[in-house]
Amino acid sequence: MGINIQQLSKNYGNTVALNNISLAFDQNGVIGLLGPNGAGKTSLMKILTGFLTQWEGEVSIGGLNLRQELKKVQQQMGYLPENNPLYPEMYVKEYLKFVGDLYALQKPPVLEVIEKTGLGEHAFKKIGFLSKGYKQRVGLAATLLHDPKYLILDEPTTGLDPNQVVEIRKLIQTLGREKLVFLSTHILQEVEAMCDRVVILNKGKVVLNQTLEALKMKDQQVVCVSFDYRVESVALQKIPNIKTVVNTFEFDYELTFESKTDMRPAVFDFAHHNGLKILSLQHKNEGLEKKFNLLTRER
Repeated sequence: MGINIQQLSKNYGNTVALNNISLAFDQNGVIGLLGPNGAGKTSLMKILTGFLTQWEGEVSIGGLNLRQELKKVQQQMGYLPENNPLYPEMYVKEYLKFVGDLYALQKPPVLEVIEKTGLGEHAFKKIGFLSKGYKQRVGLAATLLHDPKYLILDEPTTGLDPNQVVEIRKLIQTLGREKLVFLSTHILQEVEAMCDRVVILNKGKVVLNQTLEALKMKDQQVVCVSFDYRVESVALQKIPNIKTVVNTFEFDYELTFESKTDMRPAVFDFAHHNGLKILSLQHKNEGLEKKFNLLTRER
């Protein structure tokens, strides 16, 4: 069982944070939560984690009523806030053992989460000496200690360098195969890279709830590809359903297709038949950016 939200509302005095929203999610996958400032993202996360207890509507998590069985829900919930709270003077392994004691775990799986989050070489280092990326890993490791079924991650890649972002993305995607991950971010590219579904909030209402695949599969799609050699545009134009070819930089190309079918396999076949290696291959999801701008702009 996943998360089921029905007619959820939250007010702060005369300010409406959430306005009668309803959402339902399966028990695994990565959900991207988007919205401009003041859209209601933080209020929703605080309600799901049990930090806010005064609200209207019904919320069930794992089949448990959030109001009536809050403690049981929190035992299944992991939360990584944007400002990851750590003790810089503690060693990584020491800190995780400390968190395990806070959870009252008799045998906290410290070594297991260290391995899962790639902290093996840093287990005996002080947290204060770690890079921002590894501090995020420590926060995720602490979040995973009690093996929660549901994860709430608030801006998990903020402040990371490009290499660290890629590493954290891979970790979150891996977690999404067995857990339900709620990922709040203001970076559209993060949603495109990690998420299975996107939810956009605006002024306390759900204005979009759709899978990324559905957003991508339009009549027209853009595929970005990098080869190991330069390819003549006339050759690329032989790929079925192709509309335009743009050489964006050296061996990088943007290919626009008129098709609802995912055209990446056709690009892969083209490379294979012509003895080329593909260095990167992905959709350029113009649909998400356009949807976000359209649904959240001031009227």
